[in-house]
Amino acid sequence: MPVPAAAPADQPLAPAGSLNVPALLVAAPASGQGKTTVTAALAWLHRRQGRRVRVFKSGPDYLDPSILAAASGAPVHSLDLWMTGAGDAAARLAQAAAEADLILVEGVMGLHDGTPSSADIARHFGLPVLCVIQAGAMAQTFGAVAYGLAGYGQPLPSMQVLANGVGSTRHADMLRESLPAHIGWAGGLARDKDAALPERHLGLHAADELPDLPARLDRLADALAGQPAGNLPPPVAIAAAAPLPALPPLLAGKTIAVARDAAFRFLYPANLDTLQALGARLAFFSPLDDAALPACDALWLPGGYPELHAARLAGNAAMLAALRAAHANGLPMLAECGGMMMLFESLTDKGGQAHVMAGLLPGTVAMQPRLAALGHQSVALPEGTLRGHTFHYSSARTPLAPCCHATVPRDGSRGEAVFRHGALTASYTHFYFPSNPLAVARLFGAGAG
Repeated sequence: MPVPAAAPADQPLAPAGSLNVPALLVAAPASGQGKTTVTAALAWLHRRQGRRVRVFKSGPDYLDPSILAAASGAPVHSLDLWMTGAGDAAARLAQAAAEADLILVEGVMGLHDGTPSSADIARHFGLPVLCVIQAGAMAQTFGAVAYGLAGYGQPLPSMQVLANGVGSTRHADMLRESLPAHIGWAGGLARDKDAALPERHLGLHAADELPDLPARLDRLADALAGQPAGNLPPPVAIAAAAPLPALPPLLAGKTIAVARDAAFRFLYPANLDTLQALGARLAFFSPLDDAALPACDALWLPGGYPELHAARLAGNAAMLAALRAAHANGLPMLAECGGMMMLFESLTDKGGQAHVMAGLLPGTVAMQPRLAALGHQSVALPEGTLRGHTFHYSSARTPLAPCCHATVPRDGSRGEAVFRHGALTASYTHFYFPSNPLAVARLFGAGAG
């Protein structure tokens, strides 16, 4: 790959203790506007040009980061001023700034949605905003939407807009002419069904489910090349930050078995990093395909799509028996959302078909057509308080009394139930392990024999 050109001599100097790195936050008025598509295309475009690209995802997410990691060639971490915390986010951005020629941050939902929002991240870190607006059914209203997004709340560092779903050159001209002078025109993307990224009930398909993803990204990158959006954004002063703290080796000598396959794929890279920083060895296994658990001292069943693979999970009697035996033997186990769903007595899929599951938890779980829960969660466990989020379409019915409930930080209301059954901890909450590594170590048996 060609080496990127050096920065111009008149590039503004970063304040002491910071690095100047081109950076951009890609946002939208709402979900479904094309943020991930554009962020991935920009990462791919600049990577094709020989630049080192680091991408972050604001807010809790597992699916968009898989696409963004494939496009950028590097792991994608979450930035969330509540869940990850400002210090964690600053440390990860500073580390990226020391390594990258370009930093991209994909927003979550709409630009101003949530507390804190993507706009709050842009303001906190001084990131210019590229707002992707689905403009297929708009003309001059495009300018009004952009004006409202740019002017709502406290000022943003700057904003430019990219029109998605443009129908013609004349349509693009009308959209561009509708913008007020203080909002930049970043160009337009025409409708292209061959480049679109497919979706389902929890979001986009993961990168490993799209064998033609490179071809799709090439089409999108080609469409952005030569437009203002395809140019390298201006440098941003990314402040130096205290590095992530070194962790004590509380899990040294312990092996944690981690479910990872098409049914269980919701894994923050930072969670895996935290376990390894605590000294654990990770042994990945597939509940879909493996007949036995790897030799291990603890077990983690993360979230995913067990409802899409329920028949195969039910048919793997050896794995279900292995899970029952591990639980009976007192193995420390953490099951999050989809992982918990596999541990009830049965799982009813979207078609109404019930499938026998492991039965470590009494009761049943069933898919439903509407979203059951979404948002941040704080869980005060005996081991310590962990932060995370919930996002699911299923509901559980169980006679088991919860050991506690999560708290919704927005208003202090009651959140998800957390169940304890023997050495098993199970909940719909997806935990962010760096929010309390010591609590995570205790959950996985630190200090036990």
